[in-house]
Amino acid sequence: MASEQATGDAAAATGKRSRCIGIVTSDKMQKTITVVVERLVKHAVYKKYVRQRTILKAHDEKNVAKVGSVVEVEFSRPLSRTKRWNLVRVLRAGEEG
Repeated sequence: MASEQATGDAAAATGKRSRCIGIVTSDKMQKTITVVVERLVKHAVYKKYVRQRTILKAHDEKNVAKVGSVVEVEFSRPLSRTKRWNLVRVLRAGEEG
């Protein structure tokens, strides 16, 4: 019973972290990728949808993500001055080489 509760608490803790899906634009750093996340926001005056981009730095321990890959990242504790995200999984592979 205690082990079930412990795993439930761990799952609940990770479930609260925000996750984003984006495209890798750079993998030139060691164990770090740059991910661009796009979202649509309605303009306050013109009521049209405008595309906004957010650039994130994510930790990629095994260097599996390549430029062009579609990845899922999860918010985490600060790993460096700019790095606040962890790579969860690669949804679609990008270019090789």
